[in-house]
Amino acid sequence: MPTVKNRAGNISIFENQHEVPFKTKRVFFLYDIPAGEDRGAHAHKECHQFLIAASGSFDVLLDDGTHKKIVNLNRPYYGLHIPPGIWAHELNFSAGAICLVLTSHGYDEEDYIRNYQTYLNFIR
Repeated sequence: MPTVKNRAGNISIFENQHEVPFKTKRVFFLYDIPAGEDRGAHAHKECHQFLIAASGSFDVLLDDGTHKKIVNLNRPYYGLHIPPGIWAHELNFSAGAICLVLTSHGYDEEDYIRNYQTYLNFIR
């Protein structure tokens, strides 16, 4: 993300449909996660997510049903776009980590796929 550097502190900027590839409808953050714990482990049918390590670090295991990849987020000026249909599992949070999440949709429990076998059936 574009960053304005200043000796008094930096500012990272992201705008809808520019750095974040969708119009943001919801923003939330995860914090006070015990070091080494994990979150997520689900996919969305329609919702896009954009994750940022606002503080600290964590890994994101991405799974398309065939291939798996781990991405480490550890800088507040990098973001990870997770499109619908990708299983994502946030892992290995550092102490004091903050995960900022921007989404393309409001909360809708029907959009979540929380069971991995159900996910595999969905993508096939």
